[in-house]
Amino acid sequence: MSFTNRIETDVADVYRAVLSETTDDAFVVVPAAASVERLVTVLDGLDSPPTVRLLAFDSTLKDVLDDFLVASTAADLIDEGTLSLGTIEEAGTGQLIITDETVVSLVTAGQRVAALGTDDEEFVANANERSEERWEASSSYSLRTPPLSRIRETMAEAFDPGVRDDFDAVLASLDTARGDGNGLDEVTISLLVAAKNEELLYDISKWGEDTGVASKATFSRTKTRLEEMGLLDTTKVPIDVGRPRLRLLLGDERLSEADADELAAVATGILSTDAS
Repeated sequence: MSFTNRIETDVADVYRAVLSETTDDAFVVVPAAASVERLVTVLDGLDSPPTVRLLAFDSTLKDVLDDFLVASTAADLIDEGTLSLGTIEEAGTGQLIITDETVVSLVTAGQRVAALGTDDEEFVANANERSEERWEASSSYSLRTPPLSRIRETMAEAFDPGVRDDFDAVLASLDTARGDGNGLDEVTISLLVAAKNEELLYDISKWGEDTGVASKATFSRTKTRLEEMGLLDTTKVPIDVGRPRLRLLLGDERLSEADADELAAVATGILSTDAS
């Protein structure tokens, strides 16, 4: 493949141009956080993506993969064998995309990124050899977020279809889903969707723990926080043996009136008002 130097406003366009033209292994080396996110998006959108080995700083991966939307999609790519993650401590060269046929260097200036490439056979071979060495010396990054496909599949099995439909609608309405305790992370989203469908706290927290989304304790703590903020309410449901279980309900009329694709925006607005 002969690569033509280019200047883009989005690094995703560079990834798409390079990776759509190769079916073999590729390396992506020390990308910035935003570039990792774009890489995941591009790989997820390609019909026949190459196998990509990503070498990045541990801090970069932790920052990017704190976003549930990115992490769960990356987990699917890892499960498929499309993506592997390795951490390194030194940048070495700059940001690179390396395939069997070309080496592309990424240079960011302001809101634009320049992609400068070469297909010189000796240079490309040396770059691949060096990247292979760095990969062997790297540490594997363990991603604990479960794949989005598994989350959706198990949710459909555990609950009525409306729960997964609402979950999908909420995710589609979000640009990010970060677990920083202040925004709508995956546990908050799951609880709000469960409350919209009046599911039991026991059932959604057991599903979350079994799937790997979060522990029952995390679901319980988040439920308490959202209840204190007025987003959730509960009612006791008697059972034959043991303590009554709690049915989740939406605690604010604005949430009750919102469609699923509006739920995140309304909840974020309420949280922002309470925090100010």
